[in-house]
Amino acid sequence: MPSKQILVGIVGVGLVGSELVSQILSIPAARNPFKIVFLASSTKVLYAPVVDADPAKWKAALAASTEAVDLKALGGYLRTLVAQQQGQGEGVEGRAVIVDNTSAEGVAGMYAEWIGQGVSVVTPNKKGFSGDRGVWEGILRAAEGEGAGRWLNESTVGAGLPVVNTLREMVGSGDRVRKIEGVFSGTMSYIFNEWSGVPSGKGEGEGGGRKKFSDVVRVAREKGYTEPHPADDLNGADVARKLTILARTIGACAVGETAGVPVLGSYRDVQTQSLIPKALEGEGSGDVFVSRLGEFDEEFERLREEAEREGCVLRFVGVVDVENGVVKAGLEKYPVSHPFATSLGGSDNIIMFHTERYSPRPLIVQGAGAGAAVTAMGVLGDLLKLV
Repeated sequence: MPSKQILVGIVGVGLVGSELVSQILSIPAARNPFKIVFLASSTKVLYAPVVDADPAKWKAALAASTEAVDLKALGGYLRTLVAQQQGQGEGVEGRAVIVDNTSAEGVAGMYAEWIGQGVSVVTPNKKGFSGDRGVWEGILRAAEGEGAGRWLNESTVGAGLPVVNTLREMVGSGDRVRKIEGVFSGTMSYIFNEWSGVPSGKGEGEGGGRKKFSDVVRVAREKGYTEPHPADDLNGADVARKLTILARTIGACAVGETAGVPVLGSYRDVQTQSLIPKALEGEGSGDVFVSRLGEFDEEFERLREEAEREGCVLRFVGVVDVENGVVKAGLEKYPVSHPFATSLGGSDNIIMFHTERYSPRPLIVQGAGAGAAVTAMGVLGDLLKLV
């Protein structure tokens, strides 16, 4: 066994959480530094679980648990376990971690407390890093305390792609970011790759017909690429959250002067273009939304035709422009020769870092930006940084 054993508590055991458990168990026992000491759903917790390779077994045990989850107690539980292993009086930092696989604000609101207790936090949950500025600053303050835990959130942007850590290393080593731009939403990537792709000369869609925007959204939903209610993707909020995380990461990790880095109260401060037709704003039913979206295909078609006349395609892009102090998300036109037009497929993400060192040619990170397997891989990668 590795000399340093890390106790892992997992909150959220859905698609990503279950995949993470499987990936942890896939590490050969002789060099596996991780011991899962609790599993928690939104309502129950299973302490000292017997984690079998067959997920049905530990899921059944969690479902049968009579112990209600108490978020405030989880950090103390880990501290007690570490103290029992190391002897009273020794710190827990680097030896205990809570993984939050949820998207819950309430769980994110516990990060500062856990970190202050010496328990690290690893998570794909964007809420704590993109919401209210006070929550974010509380996390930073907690991490500066003596014996504090760490916060690692690679998978909040780009799932398993090396985006956040790349940015941290850039600015932490003294590089100055000029602009970050990219296709940050796997859902938006799929929709616009299908609907406003590079012309092939063979027509679009089966039979050579041009695809309608509403049909592409409907198929994306059927394939599980969108949220159950596609408006939750088309409103651009997911991209705005990711941009907020990147902007805040620059400010938190930069060496020296950070003038020009946008200060955001929350992701709502991002200049975000919503693609929801005004008549459908507030429509609560995803089914009704999709059924009515076709009423607005002509409006979307005009946007596509305008881009094509200019030799361009449309992409839903996020930008952190440090030089001009602007953070925005919305539709942009790109020439058909641009990487945003030619390099994307499926639900890929692509991110360009324009910095002093990476100039005039930017550093480009590209690949699958969504899915349980790659998201869990990003989480596990962060866990390995604690070893």
